Amino acid sequence: STNFLFSPSVNALSDSKQFVLDAWTLVNEGYYDPERFDEIQWKRIRQKTLQKQIETTDEAYSAIEDMLKPLEDPFTRILRPKDYELLKSSNFGSEINGVGLQLGEDEITNKIKVISTLAGSPAEEAGIISGDFIDKVNGISSTELGLANTASKLRGEAGTKVLVEITSMSDEVKEIDLERRSVDLRPVRTKRLRSDSHTIGYLRITQFSESVPKKIEEALQELKDKEVEGIILDLRNNSGGLVSSGIAVADSFLSEKPIVETKDRNGIKDAIISENKTFFDGPMVTLVNKGTASASEILAGSLQDNQRSTLMGEQTYGKGLIQSLKSLGENSGIAITVASYLTPKGNNIQGKGITPDKILDLTEAREFGSSEDKWVKNAEIFLNSLIDNRTSLINNKNEVEDSSNDMNDKDI
Repeated sequence: STNFLFSPSVNALSDSKQFVLDAWTLVNEGYYDPERFDEIQWKRIRQKTLQKQIETTDEAYSAIEDMLKPLEDPFTRILRPKDYELLKSSNFGSEINGVGLQLGEDEITNKIKVISTLAGSPAEEAGIISGDFIDKVNGISSTELGLANTASKLRGEAGTKVLVEITSMSDEVKEIDLERRSVDLRPVRTKRLRSDSHTIGYLRITQFSESVPKKIEEALQELKDKEVEGIILDLRNNSGGLVSSGIAVADSFLSEKPIVETKDRNGIKDAIISENKTFFDGPMVTLVNKGTASASEILAGSLQDNQRSTLMGEQTYGKGLIQSLKSLGENSGIAITVASYLTPKGNNIQGKGITPDKILDLTEAREFGSSEDKWVKNAEIFLNSLIDNRTSLINNKNEVEDSSNDMNDKDI
């Protein structure tokens, strides 16, 4: 009989190692900043990672997390099955179970930080706000857990509880017991505000899921049917979602104007221009705060740079990087930063955010858009004056035209 010196599978990678290699390859092909690879010796990281003992799926996930750490990009991350499912469902669905927190990683301290709280969620009711730091979840340090694991520890069966330790921006430490429940993501909320002089539409977008552009078109049509003269667009605590959705909403308000410029790994700049049809072209005010991030910053930046809407509120979050979600294996995924973006005037907002035209130094209402919301009241007063100015300009123009017609009559 023939002796095989090599078993046929010696050179083949185990399934778990192949999984790690697939993750490396996806990042290698898609990551927006290949120069970073040279700085961290990306190919050596692959070799060293594949030399580790990786037998189980769990070991593979940990190996991928370690492999991605040197990139120092909190947005490029492995998504275990539960997180992958949840991210897909929040982008496409309307409900998730959890406490209603959207989290990011602080670039300087690497601490886990609250970007925003979802409207009507347990976190919002408990008074957690944008800028708070999550120190521990059920006694485990969030820096140890990392972003993805902290987020997944906060989620779980409706009715179960989770203990969260938080440090506020004023260094106050508190422990909060949150009960998880089904959080309604209802991404588009709208109503009509009536004052003595004008009728105004209030339009709030809480996140950019796939259904949002269609819902916005319907909401704008509904508001136009109610004969609103101006619109307050509320993007507070909207931490983003699908970039394509944010761009489509910008398109509803702009006519043949640049929306955003994206820059990929080859340095190719791609400007996205809106179509000429708009769904609303009347006066607008847009509300932003430090929880306004990513796709909502793209929208806010396009409205500000094209002088389409006045921005009111506070400095936005500053996420100028775009991720693509790739599936990995049967039920997990990997988010990869594939491009950075610039506002139409060429501003890079990564780490900086957008400065509004008018700063509002007011305490925020517990419930956005409620009658106690001073931000909306301010926006309403400002919008009323815009509408008045517009009306008087039109009237003046008509008077000028009338008098020129009179003169023409005399000439005849």
